[in-house]
Amino acid sequence: MTNFISVQLKKASEVDLAKPLCKFIQQSYPGGDAQAEHCRAAEELSKLRKSALGRPLDKHESALETLLRYYDQLCSIEPKFPFSENQVCVTFTWKDAFDKGSLFGGSAKLALASLGYEKTCVLFNCGALASQIAAEQNLDNDEGLKAAAKHYQFASGAFQHIKDTVLSSLNREPTVDISPDTVGTLSLIMLAQAQEVFFLKATRDKMKDGIIAKLANQAADYYGDAYKQCQYKDTLPKEVFPVLAAKHCIMQANAEYHQSILAKQQKKFGEEIGRLQHAADLVKTVASRYDEYINVKDLVDKINRALAAAKKDNDFIYHDRVPDLKDLESIGKASLVKSTPVVVPLSQKFTDLFEKMVPLQVQQSVSVYNQRKADLVNRLIAQMREATNLANGVLASLNLPAAIEDVSGDTVPQSILNKSKSVIEQGGIQTVDQLIKDLPELLQRNKEILDESLRLLDEEETTDNDLRTKFKERWQRTPSNELYKPLRAEGANYHNILNKAVQADGQVKERYQSHRDTIALLCKPEAELNAAIPSANPAKTLQGNEVVNVLRTLLANLDEVKKEREQLENDLKSVNFDMTSKFLTALAQDGAINEEAISVAELDRIYGSYTQKVQESLKKQEELLKNIQNAHQDFSKMKQSNNESNLREEVLKNLAVANDNFVELVANLKEGTKFYNELTEILLKFQNKCSDIVFARKTERDELLKDLQQSIAREPSAPSVPLPTYQTTAAGGSKPASSSTPTPAPRTMGTKPQPPARPPPPVISAASSSSSTSAPSGTAAPPAAAAPVPPAPTPGASAPAASTAPSQAQGPPYPTYPGYPGYCQMPMPMGYNPYMYGQYNLPYAPSPVYQNPGQAPYPAPQQPGYPFPQQPYYPQQ
Repeated sequence: MTNFISVQLKKASEVDLAKPLCKFIQQSYPGGDAQAEHCRAAEELSKLRKSALGRPLDKHESALETLLRYYDQLCSIEPKFPFSENQVCVTFTWKDAFDKGSLFGGSAKLALASLGYEKTCVLFNCGALASQIAAEQNLDNDEGLKAAAKHYQFASGAFQHIKDTVLSSLNREPTVDISPDTVGTLSLIMLAQAQEVFFLKATRDKMKDGIIAKLANQAADYYGDAYKQCQYKDTLPKEVFPVLAAKHCIMQANAEYHQSILAKQQKKFGEEIGRLQHAADLVKTVASRYDEYINVKDLVDKINRALAAAKKDNDFIYHDRVPDLKDLESIGKASLVKSTPVVVPLSQKFTDLFEKMVPLQVQQSVSVYNQRKADLVNRLIAQMREATNLANGVLASLNLPAAIEDVSGDTVPQSILNKSKSVIEQGGIQTVDQLIKDLPELLQRNKEILDESLRLLDEEETTDNDLRTKFKERWQRTPSNELYKPLRAEGANYHNILNKAVQADGQVKERYQSHRDTIALLCKPEAELNAAIPSANPAKTLQGNEVVNVLRTLLANLDEVKKEREQLENDLKSVNFDMTSKFLTALAQDGAINEEAISVAELDRIYGSYTQKVQESLKKQEELLKNIQNAHQDFSKMKQSNNESNLREEVLKNLAVANDNFVELVANLKEGTKFYNELTEILLKFQNKCSDIVFARKTERDELLKDLQQSIAREPSAPSVPLPTYQTTAAGGSKPASSSTPTPAPRTMGTKPQPPARPPPPVISAASSSSSTSAPSGTAAPPAAAAPVPPAPTPGASAPAASTAPSQAQGPPYPTYPGYPGYCQMPMPMGYNPYMYGQYNLPYAPSPVYQNPGQAPYPAPQQPGYPFPQQPYYPQQ
């Protein structure tokens, strides 16, 4: 009797998880031991999937453990990898567990780039395999009963979890086997079977009949609910419905049987008989309707024996009234089962392969924190550099420190010589020319990478739009123009960056052209540089003056401020603090991360002192520049002025400005070169991302096209074409008698060669007809005398009147002239003329009178009233 329902496993297509996961790891994590370890974990995950899904699984605990470990691993990587169509795109394809498919179409399947879909299908297989393992248990011992009950309750919980989460996990209509209705019914079936196992254990342990009756009644209730849920649906295999109906009746019969024993113990003999009669009716129904699914012979015999004994005792001894079925008290219910909730990890042997990888939410928070940190550091460094450039510009406009170093008036000031030496050591004007020459090549390379990336998206989107136009609502996948919005926004951002870079390059070139000659002058030897600077009368009277000493002190202090800034800039760049632990702690405590609050507080703690030092440096420079300008005014008043000295001072100022511009130009050009090289790496990653998603979309497109072709092949053919009128109307316009057999369509002759012209039928004389008809049976009639051959008709003479054949296509081109072996002149009865060859109809078999090939057949008698005229017979020559 214990015929339990088990669920078939879903079949998955092969997927390589290692490649896309390793690519994401390489793009998101710096190289080193951590990256290599994560890549090895990705390969182990791919192997685990093959072990869990890539081979037939035994109905054993070890196979279920493998499935559970894979499910746990999917749950652990879900927050660590951005599985989606436009990030880590992995398409999972699963077949419907209950769809057997068709000859041409194959079974139904669904392919989605969703980790939630993979988790749902794997959990379905966990529940299905658990149901199969439970069905294989030996229920004759306690260990088998306990194992079966545990697995059925786990399967019920797995299916219930799918029912609660499948729609939110997939964001689209699932296949029938994992739809909420189907898995909800499966969950209830598994729960009913677990309750039945407890009923069997209670029976085996010989518990009180009242308890056993309640357990059986609860199981019957579960089976009845499951049957009601799928009664009018065809989502489950057809053999499930009769088993559920039979189990409902069987468990109800068991409940009545054991309740009857309780009634007997309570001296309620009429109730005992009433319950046994109801139980007998129930098992009789099962035996008559569902005998091919469940054998209830033993239960029938047990109930019938108990019923016979009860009736006998009641008839002879007790004479208790047997109540009607409606008057019997309802049997109570006792449920000992519940669906096992799905709590990760499900496997007792689970170890997280990606334990050292932080969740994706933490990664994103760290990325935003790093961006905030970079913005803060860049802002502080930009403030210091801007202040330094301002100071250099002020000193250059005042010709300091060259003005106080130019004591002779005919030699190059030491500060100018130092600047010239520095320019020459950095490569001079040749360095600037080479850096400017390299920029267009770097720019063009980046443009080509970006254009190629967007071209891939454009081509795939065009193909997708064409197929969507062709298949319309059948083309059920995310439109490419919606899917590519983030990528196109990213590409547009890169376009804007390149356009701004081109403008910046133009400004640098323009600035270089305006100072190129002066920079070239700084690159010359000392003698040529001295010759290019005009000489003037020395200002020896100013040497040792207090104003000059004040200027030198102020300039030295300003140089000290610049050096402090350089050190402060290096310190800002070297500060490093890992926020991963902070965010992990917040995620563990609160279940979410308030990134902005945590980042702002931490940045203020780390960089608060540096921000204060930068502000102090800026304030100190402001005071120094103010004092330098005041002292220079006093110095200018004391200095002798003439045309030569003014011209010399102007040249020295230009040389100082040229040095500052050279330093800034080289820094800008090197920064631009570094920018283009770094942008190249970013654009290559962007190109790989576009290439990966386009490849994934192409694979998905091919799968969808294949599925569409299969679904079209499964569709019913076009409705039958109505029969033409010549098949529905008999000769003469009258309708033939109705027939259940459809009339075959006439065959056309096409371009086949026509048979020879049919000669007219012979003229049969009355004598010959009489002799033919009067011949005794079994004897052949003598051959008729040949009739005289009439003369051939003259041209233009009217032909003899003949019957006109109905307008319809002719049948097979059988020769019908005399002498052909298949020829037979058997006229048909009047009014029957569906296929007319000339003047005679041949739907019947030939006459039993046969002739040799080439021999003229014996003429048949002409029937009276035959509507065709008599014609002379032309014998074959």
